[in-house]
Amino acid sequence: MKHSILALYRQGGDRMYAGEPVTQLAHAWQCGRLAEKSGASAALQLASWLHDVGHLWVNAEGTPTLRGEDDGHEHVGASLLASVFGRAVSEPVRLHVLAKRYLVTTRQAYARKLSPDSVRSLHLQGGPMSEAECAAFESETYFTDALKLRVWDDLGKNQAWFDITREEALTHLADLMAVVQARDVTQI
Repeated sequence: MKHSILALYRQGGDRMYAGEPVTQLAHAWQCGRLAEKSGASAALQLASWLHDVGHLWVNAEGTPTLRGEDDGHEHVGASLLASVFGRAVSEPVRLHVLAKRYLVTTRQAYARKLSPDSVRSLHLQGGPMSEAECAAFESETYFTDALKLRVWDDLGKNQAWFDITREEALTHLADLMAVVQARDVTQI
């Protein structure tokens, strides 16, 4: 699976996010670096790197939100990652869209900071949460990790911040995947 993930980024990593100034690979790298700089565990760093891998796996032409589609990338990605890296990686990935919906509901200023594509996807993904949905989300084991990942996801869209080569980024990702597997994170 590790080689399949790297292949996805080799094949589709140069695709731009519609309405965003970064490629899939630059966004993944930035999110991973933000997690690393914040002192996150290796598993949460990897979840941050791979939170949008479902977009690459689905490999839909163009940008789904522009067609009014929700590609369910968070569920696709979590399913891909669960058996290889365990819940400490897959659950924050699965929950990062719910984290956006939660933050929009609980922090009024948060919604004003979303990019145009995030606003489009928010409406397709269910919009703000109800009180019951917020309570259910708060009870998730990886609630806190999902909120952290969501913040890094929103910050990891800086056009000027990708100061390594594509191959160096992929090597860093491969090394991180090996570290997470070696730490037997799948047993958590």
